[in-house]
Amino acid sequence: ITPVMKNQSIVSTFIMLGFSSNPQLQFPLFVLFLSIYIIALLAIHTNSLLHTPMYFFLSNLALVDICYISCTVPKMLSNFIADNRKISFGGCMTQLYFFVSLLATECFLLAVMAFDRYTAICDPLRYAAIMNRYVCAGLVAGSWMGGCLYSTLHLVLASQLSFCSSNEIQHFFCDLPPLLALSCSNTSANEAAIFVGGLSIGLSSFLLVLISYSHIFSAVIKIRVGDGRQKAFSTCGSHLAVFMLFFSALTFVYMRPASSYSLQRDRLISMVYSVLTPLLNPLIYTLRNKEMKRALRQVMRGKHGS
Repeated sequence: ITPVMKNQSIVSTFIMLGFSSNPQLQFPLFVLFLSIYIIALLAIHTNSLLHTPMYFFLSNLALVDICYISCTVPKMLSNFIADNRKISFGGCMTQLYFFVSLLATECFLLAVMAFDRYTAICDPLRYAAIMNRYVCAGLVAGSWMGGCLYSTLHLVLASQLSFCSSNEIQHFFCDLPPLLALSCSNTSANEAAIFVGGLSIGLSSFLLVLISYSHIFSAVIKIRVGDGRQKAFSTCGSHLAVFMLFFSALTFVYMRPASSYSLQRDRLISMVYSVLTPLLNPLIYTLRNKEMKRALRQVMRGKHGS
């Protein structure tokens, strides 16, 4: 047995260090994140608009957000109130798989929803023909399948990593960057998969959203309907702002080599896409839909009247 093999051990459990080891902070943190979790679930569940066929994409985004925040927050809450912060290797890989899968699915869905809004505003006469139920079902199914396939790749690569000197994950859930930083294996394949995925999924979604909203803003600004135009700008601007926040945080955390991983900085920034975005999505995308519908009707009347 070589010295390298002696220093390596088969890790059966990880220890999630979370945000702080200070006992006095555990209960306040527990209350804070429990409140965020409950608010996010209630905001998604109580809005009846999510359960109508017209909001097919929104209902799928809501499902992603529920699964997304439930993938990380409950375990984090249990860590705050329990002395045992352990998670099994299998549990860590399971959490990693679902988190990455939902993360990629959310990117796809946000891009699809941007295209849907672009079609509704810029080509309203053909909207029903373009975005028929078969196309909508195919786009949603493709989003879920794409997320699952991308996550499977990372699961296979991550399960082959070796962990030598420590099993303490400097994070509040099993994310790729802290696992790669902890591993003593060659992580070039993992980093390449993240980079390629970032370009193929992240960049393509970003460009589709940006192009779609550029056309939307261009169409809306030509309409001489002050109130409708203002509401459309306000609502679409909110959508775009949340997406930019989500995408910027993902880019900062994932599109860097594992050697540049920073405990405090990356842990705080990961809060944006793991907790904050699922909280904001139902507030931005659903609670303002009535306003958006009124704005679109006024914009369309202005377009046909011009």
